[in-house]
Amino acid sequence: MTNSLISILAGKLSVLKEEGRLKGKEKIITDVLPPRDGFGSKVRISDGPTLLNFASNSYLGIAKDMRLIDAEHEASMKYGVGPGAVRFISGSQKPHTDLEKRLASFFRKESSMIFSSAYAANCGIILPLVNENTIVISDELNHNSIIMAIRLSGVPRERKKIYGHCNVRRLKQCITESIGNAKRVLVVTDGIFSMRGNYAPLKEIVDLCGEYSPKFEEGIITVVDDSHGIGAFGKTGRGTVEICDAYGIDIITGTLGKAFGVDGGFIVSDKTVVEYLRETSPFYIYSNPVSAGVASASLKALEILDSSEGQSLLEKLKGNAEYFRSKIEGIGYRTIEGIHPIVPLVIGDPKKAKRIASQLYENGILVIALTFPVVPRGQDTIRVQISASQTRKDIDYAIEAFEKTGKEEGIIN
Repeated sequence: MTNSLISILAGKLSVLKEEGRLKGKEKIITDVLPPRDGFGSKVRISDGPTLLNFASNSYLGIAKDMRLIDAEHEASMKYGVGPGAVRFISGSQKPHTDLEKRLASFFRKESSMIFSSAYAANCGIILPLVNENTIVISDELNHNSIIMAIRLSGVPRERKKIYGHCNVRRLKQCITESIGNAKRVLVVTDGIFSMRGNYAPLKEIVDLCGEYSPKFEEGIITVVDDSHGIGAFGKTGRGTVEICDAYGIDIITGTLGKAFGVDGGFIVSDKTVVEYLRETSPFYIYSNPVSAGVASASLKALEILDSSEGQSLLEKLKGNAEYFRSKIEGIGYRTIEGIHPIVPLVIGDPKKAKRIASQLYENGILVIALTFPVVPRGQDTIRVQISASQTRKDIDYAIEAFEKTGKEEGIIN
C-alpha cells in the first residue's frame, strides 16, 4: 500500500476517535469463571479484571450447559469438526437436516434451512427474491444485515422505500404508492430492534400486507428478522411472532447464536420458498454450513427451550429484565420503553457514553457504548442485556455501579 493511502486511513481513524465513535481495541475474554458467593458467572479479560457480563446476547444463559457441550462433542466425534464442503456437494449431515425439521415444526412452518449466520441468512434470501419487477419496503431502523442485503440485491432507488420506524400508516402509504409500479413487493422488518429493545407491530403488518397483496400480480412477501426475539421473549420463546400472534409472516429469519447460545443462522418458510432458496441463494450455495457439532448443540438448545425448563428460564429472564428496568429507571436513567431483556440507556453524547462504559468496566461491569452509525445521531446508548443466568446480586451490584457512574457524569442526580 502507498504511504498516501495509509495516511488517509489513519486520518479517518483519527476522526472516529475525535468524534467518540472509535470502537477501539477489542476486549479479549480469556476465561469464564463459575458462579460464586451469590454472583453468577464472570468473564476474565486479557488485561486482568473479572467482570459481570451485561453485554451478552446469551439470553437464556445456556451457552455453557453441559448438555449442549456433550451434544456438540458427540456429533463432532462422529462427523468431525467441520463439514468439509458446502451443502449441495457433501456438506449436508444428519444433524443439519434434523435441526431444520425441528426449527420448521417449532415455528409452525413447512420447511427451514440453516445458514452460517443470521447476517448471511438475511443477505442470502433477499437477493434471490428481488427482480426488476420488485419494490422493497424497509423499516428505517432495520439491522445492518437487512440494509446490506437490499444494497446487494441491486434495487434501484426508485424501487426502494423506507418507512418511519414502526409506522404502519407510513408503510401503508408506501404500499399504495407501489400499486401499478411493481408485480411483487417485499416488506422487511426486524422483529426486535436490537439497539432499542422494542418490537415491530407484526400483526398489523401482516394484516395490512394481506389486505393489499391481491393488488400485485405476485403479491406481497413479508420477512421478519427476529434474531433477538426468538428464545428471549414470548410465552414459549417464539419471539415477536408469538407476542404479536403473527404466524402469518411469510419468512422468519433468526440466529442460533443469541438465546440458543450456539452459532449460525436459519430461516423458516413454505416448502417451495425454501427449495427455491436452496437452489438460488449464494450465501447458502457457496458457503460451508455450521458444523454438525454446532447443529447438534443447537438442536439440544431448542429442545430445552421447548420444554417446561425452557418456560422456567423465560420466566426468570422476564423477571430479571423487569427488575433491572425498574431499578435503573428508579435511579434516573432514561430508557426506551419495552419488555425485552435489551434495556437501552439513552445517553445522547458519544464521548460521554464511551466514558460511562469505561468507568463501568473499571467497576466490574462489562457493557458497550453504541454510537452512530450503529444508532442514530444523538441517541448514543449504553445497551444493557439481561440474562436468565444473572442473579439478583449481579443486578443489584450493577445498579450501584450505574448509579455511581451516572452521578459522576451528570447523567443522573
